[in-house]
Amino acid sequence: MMNVMTLSLSDESVSEESPQVTPIRWGILATGKIAATFATDLALVPGSVLAAVGSRHPEAAREFAERFGGARAHGSYEDLAADDEVDVIYVATPHGRHLEDVMTCFEAGKAVLCEKALTMNVADTETLVAEARSRRLFFAEAMWMRANPNIRRIRQMVEEGACGQIRQVRAELGFVAPRDRARLWDPALGASALLDVGIYPLTFAHLVLGEPEAIVAAGTLSGGIDVNAGATMTYASGAVANIAWNQVARSDNRASIAGDGGLIEVPARFHHPTAFSYTQGAEGRGGPVETIGLPVTGRGYAHEIEEVASCLRAGATESALLPLDETVSLMRQMADILHQLGVAPR
Repeated sequence: MMNVMTLSLSDESVSEESPQVTPIRWGILATGKIAATFATDLALVPGSVLAAVGSRHPEAAREFAERFGGARAHGSYEDLAADDEVDVIYVATPHGRHLEDVMTCFEAGKAVLCEKALTMNVADTETLVAEARSRRLFFAEAMWMRANPNIRRIRQMVEEGACGQIRQVRAELGFVAPRDRARLWDPALGASALLDVGIYPLTFAHLVLGEPEAIVAAGTLSGGIDVNAGATMTYASGAVANIAWNQVARSDNRASIAGDGGLIEVPARFHHPTAFSYTQGAEGRGGPVETIGLPVTGRGYAHEIEEVASCLRAGATESALLPLDETVSLMRQMADILHQLGVAPR
C-alpha cells in the first residue's frame, strides 16, 4: 500500500514576502550556466530582484542582462561589486576564483552568497569566513540542497526519531562530464569530482549524522584530479555512512537513511528531490510505504534565495540553514579525502 502526501513546510527563517517590502537587490557575478539557472529561479521569488550582472566580458554581461529582464550590465567584477544599488552578490565563478572574487565583493562592503565548493582548500575557506565575520557582512555557501524543502523535512523527521537509531546512510552522485567543459577537467579552475558533486553526498551524511570520527577514502585520478571515488565514514553513535561520487559514469544518484525503526529513501537525483519515501518499522515488520512530497519552486535555487533575503531583512550575517561553521567542517573533510586519494594540495 502506498500513501501519497503533499505537505507544506514552515520555518521562521523563511518568511512570506509582501509586495510592500523593499526588494532585495541581487547582483550576479559571472554569466555561465549556473548563473543563468540562479537568475531564472530568482525571478520566481517575490521581494527579490536581479539588479545587475558582472562579467569580465562586457558583451556577455549585456546579453545576460537583456536575457533576464534588463538588469544593469557591468564589464568587470569590480564594477559590479561597486554598484551602490546592489545589496547582495551571488558569486557563480569556478571554485578556483572564489577567494579572489568574494574578497572583491567584501572590499566593496557587499553581502555574498558564493557557489559551492566555497574554495579550493581549508585555509582559503577559513580566510573568507574570518573576513566576513570581521567586516560583519552576510556570507554563506550556496549549498542549495540544504534549503530544499524535502531535504529539510527529511532532516526534521530524522531528528524527531522517525527512523529510530540511525545505523546506515548511503548517498551517491555522479555523471559523465563532457570533455569540452574545461572547468570539470582543468585543476587550475578547481576541477574535482569531490568539490563539484561529491560535496552533496558528503553534506547529506553530515546533515543526518553530524561530524564523523573517521573517514577512509579510495578512488582513481585522471590528470591529477579525482574523477571516481568513495568514502566510508564512522561515527561515535555507531552509525556508518557510505558515499560515492564520480564524473565518469552514470550513477543511480540515490540516497537512503536506515535505522532500527524505519527507512527513508530519496530517489534520483537525491540532492534536489521533489519527493521521498518513508517506511516505518524494522524489516519484515514495516508498515505501508508513504511517499512524501513538498513543493519545490523552480529548479530549487529559489529556496536558498528566500533564506538569504530573510537573513538580510533580519540583519543577520549568517544563516542557520547555511551555517558557515559547517561549511568549514565539510571543507576539512574534503581536504582529508583528497589527501587520501593522492590529490596534490591546491
